[in-house]
Amino acid sequence: MIPKILISTGGGDPANYVNAVRAAGGEPAAAYLPEPDLSYDGLLLAGGGDMEPSRFGQENRGSRGIDPARDAAELALLDAFARAGKPVLAICRGHQVVNVWAGGGLIQDLGGLVPAHQREGDAVHPVRAEEGTLLHRLYGGVFPVNSNHHQGVGRLGAGLYASARSPDGVIEGLEHESLPLISVQFHPERMTGAKARPDTVDGGAVFREFLRRCAAR
Repeated sequence: MIPKILISTGGGDPANYVNAVRAAGGEPAAAYLPEPDLSYDGLLLAGGGDMEPSRFGQENRGSRGIDPARDAAELALLDAFARAGKPVLAICRGHQVVNVWAGGGLIQDLGGLVPAHQREGDAVHPVRAEEGTLLHRLYGGVFPVNSNHHQGVGRLGAGLYASARSPDGVIEGLEHESLPLISVQFHPERMTGAKARPDTVDGGAVFREFLRRCAAR
């Protein structure tokens, strides 16, 4: 069985996500504002702009690139796939959408920490994974990843726990106590295949685990 993966994007070029899913053995379909189509075996929420702060009870204090239609579409996608118990992979913006969907909040601007997480190209930094988590199983206790974001996960939503953090405390991984969810702040699609880089781990391991979960269903 080749798992079919629905990729929700911001309307830009989805090639990195598409290529990473294909390399891991999946059949990707990328779309902007897709409907919650449960004929797909899994959902991938891609990176992009910031969420509307009112979604997590705040005024705008530095959010940018806001797309309310995308916010609504991706929250509906998460509702549908979670109810169906289908696997979800959330990356960067998707990582933040997951937390807001679960009732959590966001840090709208990381302030002095931003240079360590966002610069021209990717910022490379270590993360520390909690024992017993998926990221620890895939990569060990401490490993290097990339980043390109100015916001971060704040108060955790219901059912979520932090699986990995950067040295400055930014939450780089989330898992759910019961749902088949993989959520990362970094960009594994830019650390695998033709995008593999010698200064980070292989992001393809995240995609292979996601596809394994999709196929198992």
